[in-house]
Amino acid sequence: MHPLEADEPTVIGPYRLLGRLGSGGMGRVYLGRSAGGRTVAVKVVHPHFALDEEFRARFRREVDAARRVGGDWTAPVLDADPDASVPWVATGYAAGPSLTEAVRDGGPLPEHSVRVLGAGLAEALAHVHGLGLVHRDVKPSNVLLTLDGPRLIDFGIARATDGTASLTSTGVSIGSPGYMSPEQILGKGVTGAADVFSLGAVLVYGATGESPFPGDSSAALLYKVVHEQPELGALRGELRDLAAACLAKDASARPAPGELARRLAPQGAAPLVAAGWLPGPVVERVSRSAVRLLDLDTGAGAGEPPAPREAPSGPVAFNSPSVEGSFGPPDPSYAPAPTPAPVSAPAAPGKFSVSVAATSVPEGPDGRGRKVSCTVALAVAGALAAVTVGSVFVLGMLRQDDDYAGGDQGGQPPASSGRPSAPGDSAASGKVPAAYLGTWRGDADASGGRVPLGTFTVTLRQATPGDRLGTVLQRDPIGNTCTDVLTLKSAGKTQIVAVGKGAEGNGGQCAQTPHTVRLRLTGETLVYTSDDPDAGDPRARLSRVG
Repeated sequence: MHPLEADEPTVIGPYRLLGRLGSGGMGRVYLGRSAGGRTVAVKVVHPHFALDEEFRARFRREVDAARRVGGDWTAPVLDADPDASVPWVATGYAAGPSLTEAVRDGGPLPEHSVRVLGAGLAEALAHVHGLGLVHRDVKPSNVLLTLDGPRLIDFGIARATDGTASLTSTGVSIGSPGYMSPEQILGKGVTGAADVFSLGAVLVYGATGESPFPGDSSAALLYKVVHEQPELGALRGELRDLAAACLAKDASARPAPGELARRLAPQGAAPLVAAGWLPGPVVERVSRSAVRLLDLDTGAGAGEPPAPREAPSGPVAFNSPSVEGSFGPPDPSYAPAPTPAPVSAPAAPGKFSVSVAATSVPEGPDGRGRKVSCTVALAVAGALAAVTVGSVFVLGMLRQDDDYAGGDQGGQPPASSGRPSAPGDSAASGKVPAAYLGTWRGDADASGGRVPLGTFTVTLRQATPGDRLGTVLQRDPIGNTCTDVLTLKSAGKTQIVAVGKGAEGNGGQCAQTPHTVRLRLTGETLVYTSDDPDAGDPRARLSRVG
């Protein structure tokens, strides 16, 4: 578990956050504790998903379905708010490492542990399939090893993106390379048999420490799953036979989960778990984690009054006063009154990975202004596996605050790339006025204040037209970052015009589209605007920090 960073929330709904458990393509997972003392895992989705009404509807349906699971060997859904500004879901916390972590740190599991693992997961899938549900992302990182048995997690939440307008691009599948079934990869439809295939791959990983379809790229993994036989390594006897049956290319040839569970544990998994099922090093690790969990500070030090209890229901947004810490009240100097306030978040290292295309419509009756139709920009690594998103919100252009309109305060239009330098400009000499140089930081938003972008840190140096002027470090409300490089176009006393473009060192999740940036000084404040209607014309008010 990682400690909370300065710009991360400390409260989500009724849960006080104690630390960050991890992050992924869907969002971040935090360790939380309820007012009654129950420890939970709280998953907060990435902000760009919150803009997609179709995603919200699917998220709501999947959470409702996941609430029904609640059987043995799963982590139950306890609470959720699909209507929050940034949707979240809370599940029971399972104290134990993932199968990925356990194998990575301690090597393959012994045969007895693998049998109990398979039996428990098969019983969980039998229950889930009996409810008419399919997990679709069974993999080692979604399997937790606890003293009370294996736990299959992440029911429904990853599926919430599947089938929405955002993720119906050709060749896009929900799942993990090396653990997806052939029919998932080929887009032929998914049934419970796909989960059985994934379970077979998980058993091989637990017993050998390797995926049955090894490869150094997503494309290679996906090709092997579809066209090659699995590599079963040192598996022997019945375990080998069962794993091979689960990994059959033909979905109809795979055993049902109930049959698989009976063959692995004729009397059920529970008696085997009660007798002790984990190897000693894993038991020791789980025990140490449990002790540390008891020692976690919940926010009140010795002699201090307990932290105030939060309202147990209703939407909780990152820009709500009920979310403590850096997600505080907005800057009233530029937030339009009728729209949601931008998020306040101090700068810190991280990654910025938000990219949504949308068409704006008038805000809803609740005043949230979320009635948008969105298309998440996708990049598929290899053949069709790794879904990533870019670095800026791409939204329909909405009304802008006059303070960000660009140009002079007298109401003149912003400079365009073809406008000659105004009298007094120093573009000809290539001099950037000294007052602009240095490092500036402040809160940013898009679409006239409707979309919080987190924090921008702008660093400027002396340059001539065509040379590098500086950088813009963009950090979103949950800590993701990307860097844009600014190239100077013109410099004058009243305004600097530059072209921003994603830095080469950015990851695949960062957008690289060039855009025009304008910077102007208003007293002690540097006003940043970007002429990019598709991105909602991002803007920021920055103060000097260096």
